[in-house]
Amino acid sequence: MLTCPWNFLHDNKKHIISLVGGGGKTTIMYELAEHFAEQGKRVVVLTTTHIWLPRAKDGTNAVAREYATTLQELEQLWRQGQYGIIGSLEAGTGKLIAPAEKLQNEALQACDVALIEADGAKQMPCKLPAEHEPVLLGESDIVIAVAGLDALGKSLEEGCFRWQLGQKLFASSCNLLLDETKLAQILLSEQGSRKAVGSRAYYIALNKCDLVDQAQAKAMQELLVAQGMDYDRIWLRGLAPSGC
Repeated sequence: MLTCPWNFLHDNKKHIISLVGGGGKTTIMYELAEHFAEQGKRVVVLTTTHIWLPRAKDGTNAVAREYATTLQELEQLWRQGQYGIIGSLEAGTGKLIAPAEKLQNEALQACDVALIEADGAKQMPCKLPAEHEPVLLGESDIVIAVAGLDALGKSLEEGCFRWQLGQKLFASSCNLLLDETKLAQILLSEQGSRKAVGSRAYYIALNKCDLVDQAQAKAMQELLVAQGMDYDRIWLRGLAPSGC
């Protein structure tokens, strides 16, 4: 995470962090969990929708980490210097859904950092939220919106989950091409990734920067800054350190 400029990564404050938007949220969430656990933080990971458990990196797709079902199990993981995942197993999918309310409340009270996947995108690069989305807990103080730059150049249907909702956002009935301007509009609109954020601190992770030209990733960053985002709230994930 050497290229990530987010100030909350090292501020030693308690945070309840929700991730919304497009594909890459789960990977980033577990990456952040590892980061905070390495600092000695008591980190809990959960979802208000659905998440996969971490997978082994050896190509077997085996589950690399189990989930805790009690506060005692979670605290044992913390004592071992690990982050803990809580949830309930969804029958037939192998995914976790939200944990029991009692465990969730206990975990949020006891932790130093909570990371919550609060949105689903079927692994598509970007996302327009339906009426019932995202599911942000009242305790959440930070929202991270994720979008993959591999969306650029694709049609709205190809690159955006719930693309039909773009008719309202873009005031067009056409299936438009996703360019930097439209992706920025999704990320900054309250009809898009900024929906229900309110007064919470808002950050953006531009994922898969390694799949586009470096200049294109930088241009996307500049466009967001020109529309009010701070440089230090935008992470160009995948961009080589020498380019930052």
